[in-house]
Formats: sequence, C-alpha cells, structure tokens
Amino acid sequence: MIDLSFPILLAIAATFFVAGIVKGVTGMGLPTMAMGVLGALLSPLAAAGLLIVPSFLTNVWQLLAGPAFGPLVRRLWLMMLAICAGTILGMTWLTSGGTRATTPALGAALVTYAGYSLLARRIRVPLHWEPWLSPLIGAVTGVVTGGTGVFVIPAVPYLQALSLPRDDLVQALGLSFTVSTVALAAGLGVHGAFELQGLALSVLAVGPALAGMWTGQALRGLISAAAFRRLFLVCLLLLGAEMSLRPFV
Repeated sequence: MIDLSFPILLAIAATFFVAGIVKGVTGMGLPTMAMGVLGALLSPLAAAGLLIVPSFLTNVWQLLAGPAFGPLVRRLWLMMLAICAGTILGMTWLTSGGTRATTPALGAALVTYAGYSLLARRIRVPLHWEPWLSPLIGAVTGVVTGGTGVFVIPAVPYLQALSLPRDDLVQALGLSFTVSTVALAAGLGVHGAFELQGLALSVLAVGPALAGMWTGQALRGLISAAAFRRLFLVCLLLLGAEMSLRPFV
C-alpha cells in the first residue's frame, strides 16, 4: 500500500515531471530517474508499479517514431525474448520485499550506467558476435530489470556499441524499453504484485510525464543537450552512490 499523503503525491508528480523533461531533452532517462528518486521514497516494488504506464506510453511513441521498425525487430528479436525471460526471473527479488538487497542493487545499476555514460568509452561489437551476445545481454538486462525496475544496464551500452545510425539507435532504445516495460508489468502480474492502487497512480503519472516531455522538447533548442545530460548523469551517479551505501550507514 502506497502512502497517499499530499507530500508523497506531490513528490511523485514532481518526479515524473522532471523525468519527463530529461526524456524530452535527451531521449531517455525517464524510468531510470523515476526509479532512482522514487526508490528513495517508496519500496522498489511500489516504485516499479508506478513506472509502468508512463514508461510504456512514452517508449511506444519513441519506438513508432523511428524509420526502421521491421529491420530492428528482425535483428534484435532474440535479445527481446531474453529480456522478457530474464525479467520474469528477476522479479523474484523485487517481489520478495528484501529492499536491503534491491535498493543497493538499484544504486549499483545507476552508478554503473552513469559512470559508463560519463566516460563515453566507444565500444564496437562485431556483427558476427550478435547472434550469441544479443540473447546474453538481453537476459542480463531482464534480470536487472526484474530485480531493480531499471532497464538500461547493460542494454543501452550494448545497443550503442552496435554502431547503429542515430535515428535507428533511438528507435532500438525505444524497442528495448517498450519490451522491458511490458515484461516488468507481466512480471508484477505473474507474482501477484500488480496492485490496483499503484496502477491508478501510474495512469495519473502520465500527465506530469507528458508535460515534462513537452517541456524538455521545448528546452532542447534553448540549451545544450550534452551539458544537460552530463549534469543529469552526475546527479544520477551521486544518487546511485547514496542508495548503494544506504544499508551500511
């Protein structure tokens, strides 16, 4: 049961609005930031439930807006299937209520993602590696998604390493995020953790998320997206470090 006090509801709305701005400016980051902030206020399970509807709608938009839906599905379908299987498996940790394990795991995922993105190391995956590496990356991404509600590790660095054209990369990220969101919802349902209250709040969170995306798209032409993204990643790195160390403080 989620605390429905006004400060919590305000924090949820503000979190999705800011996360929407991040997605509008950078094209990604809504679920990562939402889970990072809400994970400090709610249980990881409750935070994951709130993420479902706003994440799904924004990612479907990103997926359908690209130019290469068919070719990307044919190229990445094994990875997508592995994401689904890994997510169902990883949900065991998220639904167990053991936040002493899931909270630092979420923090570690945030630190890993932010650190990798800040270093911007260029990695290229040879084409002949994809048939066996894509399912492996998908399975690991699924387990991380199921255990923490964050579905960027290691899928985002891997997709960036495929040397896709910019528009294809954005669409591939949308495909991965959409599949991960659906798998997360299915995992919550399979484990009996999809509460009607959380679903209703998730629907209400769509408004702030879309308003944030609109704001972020408007800001994109006024500020440097690269500078904004670096600031966001530094904040994410600090937040992840705090969550990783929380059980030891």
